[in-house]
Amino acid sequence: MYYLIKNSLEECSAEQCHDAASPYVAVLTPAQWAEQSENFDMGIDFDINNEDIFTTKAEVNYDSLTGTFYLPTQSTHADTPQKFSYVLDETGIVFIDDSNTALNLVQRIQKFKKWKKPCLERFFYDFLELIIHNDLQLMQKFEVELDNLEKEIMSDAETAPMQRNNDIRGDIRDLRIHYEQLLDLGQELEENENGFFKEENLRYFHMFSSRVDRLYDTATHLRDYTIQLNDLYQSQLDVRQNRVMTVLTVVTTIFMPLTLIVGWYGMNFKYMPELESRFGYPIVIVLSVLIIVGSLTFFKAKKIL
Repeated sequence: MYYLIKNSLEECSAEQCHDAASPYVAVLTPAQWAEQSENFDMGIDFDINNEDIFTTKAEVNYDSLTGTFYLPTQSTHADTPQKFSYVLDETGIVFIDDSNTALNLVQRIQKFKKWKKPCLERFFYDFLELIIHNDLQLMQKFEVELDNLEKEIMSDAETAPMQRNNDIRGDIRDLRIHYEQLLDLGQELEENENGFFKEENLRYFHMFSSRVDRLYDTATHLRDYTIQLNDLYQSQLDVRQNRVMTVLTVVTTIFMPLTLIVGWYGMNFKYMPELESRFGYPIVIVLSVLIIVGSLTFFKAKKIL
């Protein structure tokens, strides 16, 4: 697919793309790029293997800028990460993609975007913006989930779904790596080493980098939140365990004097006067009750119970 960057993206033929005065956008498969790369006069033999793409980056060459996009599943809501390559110079940009990811983004720009001052920089800015378009909403969704998880931990830590907290932390980790790479990409574009972009249009890439930087800060905040929730979960379990240990300690403390009494009067020495006293048994019962009541009163006064 070929487009010209005018007030909106206008679909055109390959011949019109190469002959027009306006900057162009082309979306090709790796096989098409292998056949047509010489027509674009990019001055580079760009070997495409989308299976080997694992990062988002930009590389400056003598008379072109090449790079790759690696979009995590959290951003694209796809089952697998989306990968494609690109090549650009001052005349236009070519996306090399066999998954239709780049084509779908370009078609969305064609459908929804119109420009008063069309240029390659503005198109690329809108393309980059679409990559992170839904990420802020995704962050808000994660934050709501974590808030609800915090309430469940405070209510009953043992039944709280902590595995979801770990899953969110994993998603946030992937997004932070994604944003770090996008920041590097934005800075490389803003550097404009080859002079492909007009100086007055570099602000678009600065705007993009600023937005990615805010997303990175939000992701970092959420990552810290997941760590705090793990600490809260562990502390709640510790509090519950401490309560159990407190009860066991109180019970043990109460029964210690009772055990002493049992051991004392279980000796059955011949000259123990209490053994033949008709009031010995009731006295021991009353004494045991007094010990229990006194112990409970003491612990309540000390706010142990």
